[in-house]
Amino acid sequence: MIQPHRLACVTVFAAAGFMAAALAAGVPVPARVSSSVRPKTPADPAPAAGIDQFPKAAASYLVTLDGVVLWERASDVPRAPGSLAKIMAALVLLEGDWRGDAVVTVSARAASAEGARVGLRAGDRVRAEALLTAMLVRSANDACLALAERAGGNVDTFVARMNARAVEMKLRATRFADPTGLDAKGQASSARDLLRLTEAALKQPVFARLTALKEATIVTESGRSLPVETTNVLLGRLPGAKGVKTGFTAKAGKCLVALAERDGHRVLAVLLDSPDRWWAAAAMIEEAFRAAGKAR
Repeated sequence: MIQPHRLACVTVFAAAGFMAAALAAGVPVPARVSSSVRPKTPADPAPAAGIDQFPKAAASYLVTLDGVVLWERASDVPRAPGSLAKIMAALVLLEGDWRGDAVVTVSARAASAEGARVGLRAGDRVRAEALLTAMLVRSANDACLALAERAGGNVDTFVARMNARAVEMKLRATRFADPTGLDAKGQASSARDLLRLTEAALKQPVFARLTALKEATIVTESGRSLPVETTNVLLGRLPGAKGVKTGFTAKAGKCLVALAERDGHRVLAVLLDSPDRWWAAAAMIEEAFRAAGKAR
């Protein structure tokens, strides 16, 4: 759940150079972030590529501008990915025999999934694209398990497909044990692997479209409506934000893959175990676009 004081702070993202605007407006800047995640002043030189520009932003992170790495920290270290694992689950689904209009029957196991849920019930019949919407927008574990069971016959077989795809993509720090991303023994990925995975997933039009949604409503075949609201606070608040996916578990901490586009430039940021992912990601993205302006 997004705390009210965080929502108040995040609305400041609508102004370029959000941190300066926040200070000018009297909005408190979190102390744990203010000293390490803050855009430089206009007099500062453009940041050097590949350095740890934001040492306290996250345990591991990677930021690219137009496909080129700007800054990184421990980007190859395996860490629990949380629900960022759903990016691979979505890619495997969309690269397979995907039919968005296929009707999926929700099992008792899927309906009883732990963590984030959309509220599916055992026996519900729901179209596959509606389930994928809930999985990517709300990060719904019940929807994810229903799709995994439908595509793989069972969850273990689907996870094996996820791991096979990771090997094919040469994601050397990545291994999956649960398609939802809930903490499980041996499950890990790295910021670099997740960046490459996200780039591949964004080439799928359905994935790109769904991860950019702020809200949606999915409807079961019996007519029950289930509202879905994004877990990505940047959407609609940070100029140019396009997605992609959030994640959180006790082991993973607060994780985020964020995409933003402005003036023909594209920034992707991956943060794993970030104390304050919204401020950190927004600062990184603003500074990356600032670097793009200096490079002109």
